[in-house]
Amino acid sequence: MDYEPVTHTTTGRRLGHFPSGRDISVTVHRYEGGDGPTVFVQAAQHGIELNGPAALRRLHPRLLDADLTGTVVVAPVVNPIAFDHRSYLTPEAYDALNSNFNRIWPGDAGGSFQERLVANLWPLVESADVAVDLHTGTPEMLEHVRFRHSDPEARALAEAFGTEFLLADDDPIDDGDDDFTGKFRLAAARAGVPAITAELSNSRTVRRPAVRAGVDGVWNVLCELGAVPDAVQTPSTQRLLRDDAPRVVADDSGLFELRADLAVGDDVAADEELGAVYDPASFERLATITASADGVVYSVARGGVVVAGERIASIATER
Repeated sequence: MDYEPVTHTTTGRRLGHFPSGRDISVTVHRYEGGDGPTVFVQAAQHGIELNGPAALRRLHPRLLDADLTGTVVVAPVVNPIAFDHRSYLTPEAYDALNSNFNRIWPGDAGGSFQERLVANLWPLVESADVAVDLHTGTPEMLEHVRFRHSDPEARALAEAFGTEFLLADDDPIDDGDDDFTGKFRLAAARAGVPAITAELSNSRTVRRPAVRAGVDGVWNVLCELGAVPDAVQTPSTQRLLRDDAPRVVADDSGLFELRADLAVGDDVAADEELGAVYDPASFERLATITASADGVVYSVARGGVVVAGERIASIATER
């Protein structure tokens, strides 16, 4: 197969403007080789999730030297407002209705401030053949890739990305469904674009293992699509989980302490003790926190102040 030299262009895509008149824009990189698939990759929907942009910076020289067939479109920081404020969400002063960038896809050109920003990004997504959304969880979240279980193309991309754990769901994507959450991955699926969400580890800081996982994961996706000639490199074993267990919440407010020998990635049994909530003043044990199902702990609070009804842990069942 003949390969053409990669052509790289960088543009600023205007999404809107601040009240002061300054533009809100995102930098978009376009790497073009020969004929082939178009892959859209984005990061930093949430402003404290730094390992995605760090991974894409390291992927840049690799793409420039690649034997690339197709096009890779990269938006390293799609939510510059939250990024500049060093905030998970966009501050409510900009949009009190929709502060979470990842709940309003595909946007609305006549909607709230952030819905309009997203609507101006959306053409990059719907013109792609597949999409990769890079996120970064807390240290208490298991590194994994999430995909739509009923979409075999998305599953193939998730497996290729190469994390040990895969998390499947079938959240609704139908037009007019009241349960549609506006997440990027689901909006892309609704538009016929297979998409995966990679949850790298350790938000707020750049961590080299997480960055390396992001670089290798995106490259593996390109390998899976035949956009580069390398073979996919994945772990010898992968565990497929379903996000279908009830979330574990605090029954009372107080100080939560996780069981000392428990961590994300551990297998637990239904009703197994995970920790307890205490009254920090009287020392009284207020509630024992137990697992909601047999499965794998993929997210857990290590300990801290909790209020009644707050999520303490998430468990995924194995399939």
